[in-house]
Amino acid sequence: MLFRNLEAVCVWVCPNWGIPLFIKSDRAEKKGLFVVNHQIKKLACAGLLVALGVVCSAFYIPIGASKCFPVQHMVNVLAGVLLGPAYSVGMAFATSLIRVLTGTGSLLAFPGSMVGALLCGLLYRFTQKLPLAFVGEVFGTGVLGALAAYPLATLVLGQEAALFAYVLPFAVSSLGGSVLSVVFLYALKRTKAFSVIQSLLR
Repeated sequence: MLFRNLEAVCVWVCPNWGIPLFIKSDRAEKKGLFVVNHQIKKLACAGLLVALGVVCSAFYIPIGASKCFPVQHMVNVLAGVLLGPAYSVGMAFATSLIRVLTGTGSLLAFPGSMVGALLCGLLYRFTQKLPLAFVGEVFGTGVLGALAAYPLATLVLGQEAALFAYVLPFAVSSLGGSVLSVVFLYALKRTKAFSVIQSLLR
């Protein structure tokens, strides 16, 4: 009796107060009161991608004054395709922040990763085409993100650089990461795992 009363309170309070509900029982499910919070699944997936980007940040390609992280751009594409633009930008910001705090990245990681993740997620959301998602990551990072990095480098970091100095290194980095994501996502599509993962995250 005590468990049933507690269950009834939790079932009523959690959804109405905006708290995710994790209690599942036959009684609650029959009444249609069990709430599946898909946002928790997306947050967990984003957390895994952040962890992957941080762990693999030790692997980078030095090009000029910048460090290129192809794995970062790979997870940007994965987040943009599987989670959407909002989560991909949040994931890119969290990854860049952790990398800066741990000394494995620079402030240039913020515009370089976030702009590409946003454009990748937006293009895939409105077209549902993987090639355009890859183009969004490469163009968003290699061109828009590189141009956004110029004032940050000159005004904040005090580096002397030309306006288009970061276009080539950022484009190379994003292109390498996009190629990795192409291989991974098309492998998932061939095994039909891609549609299963998408259905779980919707």
